[in-house]
Amino acid sequence: MCLSIPSKVVKIDKKNNMATVDTMGIQRDASLDLMSEGDVQIGDYVLLHIGFIMNKIDEEGALLSLETYRKIIEAMDEEDRHKANLEDDECQNRGA
Repeated sequence: MCLSIPSKVVKIDKKNNMATVDTMGIQRDASLDLMSEGDVQIGDYVLLHIGFIMNKIDEEGALLSLETYRKIIEAMDEEDRHKANLEDDECQNRGA
């Protein structure tokens, strides 16, 4: 199962219609192809799925969600964290 964790846009590459997003300290590139031009700006919080930014979300909601995710991760043991990271990598690669 793939979860969309709020990610903050830290860079936009207009030439390739891509954004670099930060998801809890991990940066990855995501396509802007499903968004209208100019909809997403540096500093915005977004949700992405299989490498595509799907929509913007408000900062307050994003920060609340991120805090919940942090609490979940803290409660996991090391093996469960490792499994969750592997599953996240699989979700990111499904669209590639």
